[in-house]
Amino acid sequence: MVVASNATQEFVPIQEVRDGVVILKDGTLRAVVLASSLNFSLKSDDERNAIILQFQDFLNSLDFQIQISIQSRRLDIRPYLALLEDRFKEQINDLMKIQTREYIEFVKKFTESTNIMTKSFFVVVSYDPAIIDFKGGVAGKFFKKRSIAEEAEAKKASFEENRTQLDQRVSVVEQGLSRCGIRVVRLGTEEVVELFYKIFNPGDTEKPIKMN
Repeated sequence: MVVASNATQEFVPIQEVRDGVVILKDGTLRAVVLASSLNFSLKSDDERNAIILQFQDFLNSLDFQIQISIQSRRLDIRPYLALLEDRFKEQINDLMKIQTREYIEFVKKFTESTNIMTKSFFVVVSYDPAIIDFKGGVAGKFFKKRSIAEEAEAKKASFEENRTQLDQRVSVVEQGLSRCGIRVVRLGTEEVVELFYKIFNPGDTEKPIKMN
C-alpha cells in the first residue's frame, strides 16, 4: 500500500494506491491500463475500416465511463548511450571500435539537435461505489458502534467488493481493445505510482513505462 506524502496530499486527489487500484479522496476507484498504438499508415483501407468499426462497437458497448490519456515525453537516451560506451570498451577490433565511437557521437549530436519523443497511451477505468454513512442519520440508529478492528475489517471487505466490480470493468476494456488489435496491460502499484510521479514532476527525465 502506497500513501501520498503529507506535503503533496492537499494538491493530489489521490488518497492511496493499493494493489494497483487508485483510491481517490472521495472514495471512488480507478484502474489504469497501458495500451499499445496502431500504425494506420501500414494498414489497408479495409483493415482501417474494420479497426474503426470494431473500436466504435467497443465504445458503444460500454455502460460506464473511461478516460483515454495520451502522454508525450522526451525519451531519455542516456541509458542507451551508456550501453554503447560499454560495447565500445568491449571491442577488440580496431575498426569496430572506430565505428562504434562514430556512432556514439552521431547519436549524441542527433539527440542534442532533435527532441526524440515517446508516446504512451493509457485508458483509465473508473468505478464509483455508493457511499453510505452508517455512523449518523437514520441509518446509523440501526447499527451498533463498531470497534476499530471491526471497522478495519468492514473497510477491507468493502474495498474487495468494489475492486471486484472494477476488475470486471477492466476486463471488458481489455477484451474490447484486444479485438481492435491493441495490446494492453494493466498497471500494478509500482507502475501507477511511477506514472503519477511523472505527471506531477514533469521536469524530471524518465524512461517510458514499457509493455511486456
